[in-house]
Amino acid sequence: MSTNMSANQTTIPAATRFDVPDDLTAADSKLVYLFVTVSDGVTVDELQATLDIKKISLFPVLDTLSERGLIDRVDDEYVTAAS
Repeated sequence: MSTNMSANQTTIPAATRFDVPDDLTAADSKLVYLFVTVSDGVTVDELQATLDIKKISLFPVLDTLSERGLIDRVDDEYVTAAS
């Protein structure tokens, strides 16, 4: 198993735990939510490149997460919604 990481990968301390809301059932929604949560802000292009999900699939996921108040769009980036 390789421990080398590329420049666009985010590292998370081993002791960190992230809870996914119970109402998120789709794998893409969970994945996008977690990635936005650990990022300081992420663009659609960054999500597409890192998660290997097509933009046509990302936009509905981002819309749903935004509608549920889980993420916010700030300029061209998505960030975790303020609690």
